[in-house]
Amino acid sequence: GLWSTTLTENTSNNRELFVRTTLRELVVYVFFLVDICLLTYGMTSSSTYYYTKAMTDLFVNTADQSGLTFQSISTMADFWTYAQGPLLDGLYWTKWYNDQPLTTEDKSFIYYENMLLGVPRMRQIKILNNSCKVHSDFKDEITGCFDVYNDKKEDYFNFGLINGTAWSYHTEKEIKGSSHWGLLTTYSGAGYYQDLRRTKEESAAILKDLLDNLWLDRGTRVIFVDFSTYNANINMFCIIRLVVEFPATGGAIPSYQIRTVKLIRYISVWDYFILGCEVVFCLFIFYYIVEEILELRIHKFSYFRSIWNILDIVVILLAVVAIIFNVFRTIKVDNLLGKLLEQPDIYADFEFLAFWQTQYNNMNAVNLFFAWIKVFKYISFNKTMTQLSSTLGRCAKDIVGFAVMFFIVFFAYAQLGYLLFGMEVESFSTFAKCIFTQFRIILGDFDYNAIDRANRVLGPIYFVTYVFFVFFVLLNMFLAIINDTYTEVKEELSSQKDELQITDIIKQSYVKTIAKLKSKKEKISDVQKVLRSGSGDIEFKDFKQTLKEMGHADHEISEAFSRFDRDGNQILDEEEQKRMKSDLEEKKDALSAEINNLGGNYGNHSPVSGNEQRKNWSQTFVDREQFLRLARQVLHLERTLEGTTSRLDLIMEKLGLHE
Repeated sequence: GLWSTTLTENTSNNRELFVRTTLRELVVYVFFLVDICLLTYGMTSSSTYYYTKAMTDLFVNTADQSGLTFQSISTMADFWTYAQGPLLDGLYWTKWYNDQPLTTEDKSFIYYENMLLGVPRMRQIKILNNSCKVHSDFKDEITGCFDVYNDKKEDYFNFGLINGTAWSYHTEKEIKGSSHWGLLTTYSGAGYYQDLRRTKEESAAILKDLLDNLWLDRGTRVIFVDFSTYNANINMFCIIRLVVEFPATGGAIPSYQIRTVKLIRYISVWDYFILGCEVVFCLFIFYYIVEEILELRIHKFSYFRSIWNILDIVVILLAVVAIIFNVFRTIKVDNLLGKLLEQPDIYADFEFLAFWQTQYNNMNAVNLFFAWIKVFKYISFNKTMTQLSSTLGRCAKDIVGFAVMFFIVFFAYAQLGYLLFGMEVESFSTFAKCIFTQFRIILGDFDYNAIDRANRVLGPIYFVTYVFFVFFVLLNMFLAIINDTYTEVKEELSSQKDELQITDIIKQSYVKTIAKLKSKKEKISDVQKVLRSGSGDIEFKDFKQTLKEMGHADHEISEAFSRFDRDGNQILDEEEQKRMKSDLEEKKDALSAEINNLGGNYGNHSPVSGNEQRKNWSQTFVDREQFLRLARQVLHLERTLEGTTSRLDLIMEKLGLHE
């Protein structure tokens, strides 16, 4: 019924049913695909990129009078110079470009359009002194030792002025923080924090106080600057985190994270249209859940043997998680915005929501990708469409065996590159970077001069041998495996007998439609003959007897007669006969025009004439019983001919012996 699929219906011995069921599934799935595309693209906008770019240009690329930008920070002193200069200037906009004051009271509108939500927050994480061991030869000269960051070695003692949040340690739970994946390592959400104020002057005084009292010291391993903005023009939030890491080697490594997300969903007409699409999406998911349950009940564990069935479950699970998160996000944003509006002087922590909104968008992107790939499930009944899946399936064992050999050589070169160039070349500084660098070398993206400078002898040897063995030998072996398998699959498919295709179904439907229209036209002609043969009034019994002799059914005759017998006296007078003739002529002309249109449209794709086409169709399409009967007769004739041939051979042999 409604949930009938190729797995719930017995289509193994009925090719026509298989094609029709698959075609119905494809039509339903196309509507689902259109709906999920509208949902996914409705959550984003081209304005997202420009919003992110504007914030990046302001807080990352803007330089002070000395030319210092956020990206060029290399010491703690540089950080304080940036914080008191470009950072404060970017956060607090109090004047127009002509020095006229902005009439926004104590609110800051960055670029005049983006409202600063709450107040910014600065947070640092410190490491305990003597968290590492100093060699005995240097103990007299080196009195302090601060290890690389480790959450178990965090400094949790009060220091400096002691009073205030900037000088006392807070756990991740107390400040509702979250961990951050930096360039060097992953940092916890705890530490020492200081919230700035809503005016530039008050914030500048706080920064000067922190600088004068040495808030950042040798134990500092990272500092975060977090703040959020909202643009009502495009209904977008921008959550910005500026990070400066201070490694144990000294110096500073800046990085940043800007997430532009849409947290308030339903405002404009388009948003409510997307809401309607979300409701339709939920109905589709319910439909597919029932469908998969029915298929699972029928096929049990054999259901999981097909990769397409597993892909169905993955798409459904991701969709269910997306629906749940959408509800959670809506409730959470309402609560957070309510608190922020009540207390505008507190830090607006949108980091948690921004992170999960980003993961939600990523999950929808992956789900949409799988949804598009799933289209191959419904078009795989065509020989051309099965070439890809058949090729990959057949050469899977060869590819797995080749992959073992390939990655042995690949990882050997990755280890070699890490040990040879890791101290000087950034792209080889970690083993993970070595792996991606070697993939880039295969694609032609590499910096040979950096390798040559790092090791003038082994560098060229590494590069030449890697390119030769991996690029020229192994990669071409991989392509040869796929190419040979594809050639075999293509030859087999070309030699296979053509099965019933969608085009055949369309042709059959066309022929049936033509037959029905011609039948109606013939019935109208018969009624017209009766009307022409009669003289004067026509009684129902004469009308019925004449049409029954022509092969018409009783109910058809009664229905046609009663339509025009207005007075119900079982007699058609001259006026009623005129109306019947006029109506029949109109229907006959309409049917003729429809038949001509169908024939003309279809005839454009065939070089033969209309009569020859109809003759070919009538000869080509037969019902299943007739086809099976003819096939049995052909097999019987083949067996008879084989017996006759063998007997003739025996007779010829005997004649030869007699001679």
